[in-house]
Amino acid sequence: MPGWWRALGLPGLIDLHVHFLPERMERRVWHHFHHGGPLMGEGWPITYEWPVERRVARLRELGVRTFPALAYAHRPGMAADLNEWTLGFARRTPGCLPSATFYPEPEAGKYVRAALDDGAKIFKVHLQVGDFDPRVPELGEVWGLLAEAGVPVVVHASSVPVPGGYVGEEPISGVLRRHPRLRVVIAHLGMPEYDPFFELAARYERVALDTTMAFTDFSERGMPFPDRLRPALLDLGLAGKVVLGSDFPTIPYPYAHQLEALDRLDLGDAWLRAVCWTNGAAMV
Repeated sequence: MPGWWRALGLPGLIDLHVHFLPERMERRVWHHFHHGGPLMGEGWPITYEWPVERRVARLRELGVRTFPALAYAHRPGMAADLNEWTLGFARRTPGCLPSATFYPEPEAGKYVRAALDDGAKIFKVHLQVGDFDPRVPELGEVWGLLAEAGVPVVVHASSVPVPGGYVGEEPISGVLRRHPRLRVVIAHLGMPEYDPFFELAARYERVALDTTMAFTDFSERGMPFPDRLRPALLDLGLAGKVVLGSDFPTIPYPYAHQLEALDRLDLGDAWLRAVCWTNGAAMV
């Protein structure tokens, strides 16, 4: 991998979709991946089910210079504690972006403001696992704060790996109609609902897509990327609207395969440089 990004003239990689979680929560998440279930389908093996220190070291070996520790709340009363953990993890882990999350609850505005004051540079919400409508009144203040701050919010808004929750283009589109300056990053390129999320990215100046698991052999088997969108993918990437994401460590293949999948699209070195470094750097 270092030889690959050096050949592009890059100083490394910026990956905006990486997960590190508190140990107990991480064990539970990995259990779901191993055994499948309503939110996972059949699940899949985790390539990097390693101790945290080894995972951080591997990212550095691969040349990932900047990455978040994305966590997401799935019930009330847990987001503030998760934010304390992820922000602390970033402080003690060079290269880790300070990240935070939120959930629709009365105190959400207070702890999101606190996270921003504490240096949060990126947020994550999972509308499928969290099973909440992002348009609810409890989140009006939160979306307003994030739009004003201009920090990216990585939103799992599509029905991957299985349908469920408030997924699809309409829920998050409803938020954007009220807060058009939000810097939303649609996770997984919006797969398998590629078309409406590509349209959303084209429509709103600050909406982008991340490449997480897209174009890989694993995803192409069940949710293939439509060739008709290749011109739009090229244009959006060169316009700053596609960023590198991986889902490390919970992926069923080596990290390098995500880059191989991007490379074999044959969209050109300028596109790869934009997606793997420039676009992410401009956001964070």
